[in-house]
Amino acid sequence: MGIPADDVVLIQQGSGSTDPTVVTVNCPDKSGLGCDLCRIILEFGLHITRADFQTDGKWCYIVFWVVQRSNSLRLDWDSLKNQLLIVSPPCLAPLYYDHKLNGSTAAPSVYLLKFCCVDRKGLLHDITEVLTELEFTIQRLKVMTTPDEKVVDLFFITDGR
Repeated sequence: MGIPADDVVLIQQGSGSTDPTVVTVNCPDKSGLGCDLCRIILEFGLHITRADFQTDGKWCYIVFWVVQRSNSLRLDWDSLKNQLLIVSPPCLAPLYYDHKLNGSTAAPSVYLLKFCCVDRKGLLHDITEVLTELEFTIQRLKVMTTPDEKVVDLFFITDGR
């Protein structure tokens, strides 16, 4: 039972040189998975132009639209896929996450960080990058964009320190 490992992470190259590459992750959910995936994508020198996170608390479907920061470098897409697979929970594992498995007996405090501003290309990437550099873990993210191009981003974060 479960899905094949080849279908957990899918990378679809853009048709043109300016088209973004679509990275899809479809696996059981766990706390901090979105943060881990974003960190890996950023470490590979990619720029997240858009993202869509869907979860029911047990299973998640995440889509990233990414572009290379520098077209002169050759990116190893297979290595990126392998790194994303490593942090994704196995599809045959139980669909729950127990904090006691990590040696922690108490759940970390979750803080709500709210951004209300005018939307722009790369805003989610920039906020995620800063939170990652500050060693925050994004537990959940809710992104809402209004028709008049305003955005409300709700980040549920824990302090990694």
